[in-house]
Amino acid sequence: MAGRVRDVLGPRADVSERKMFGGLCILRNGNMACGIVDDTLMLRVGPDAYDGLLAKPHAREMTFTGRPMRGMLYIDPAGIRTARQLKTWVSQGIAFAGSLPPK
Repeated sequence: MAGRVRDVLGPRADVSERKMFGGLCILRNGNMACGIVDDTLMLRVGPDAYDGLLAKPHAREMTFTGRPMRGMLYIDPAGIRTARQLKTWVSQGIAFAGSLPPK
């Protein structure tokens, strides 16, 4: 899965990786964009896009702490089977992280 996300992103100077949340997180300018936990995509979309994206197939609340984390989603494996599906979701997280001030 990490290799697939790397392929979608291609070489980018503004993207880095860090182990977090028991998996691998992808950061843009130091801000979390998405991550991988087992075979599930973890996605940071922010509160404004959250409800609309949560309504999409294969998206669900991220409940890492036992409570829903508004602005964070899990995308189940069925929703990221193809490169196109994965790119669509990862692009959401990359865009949101890019809207934040660099860390």
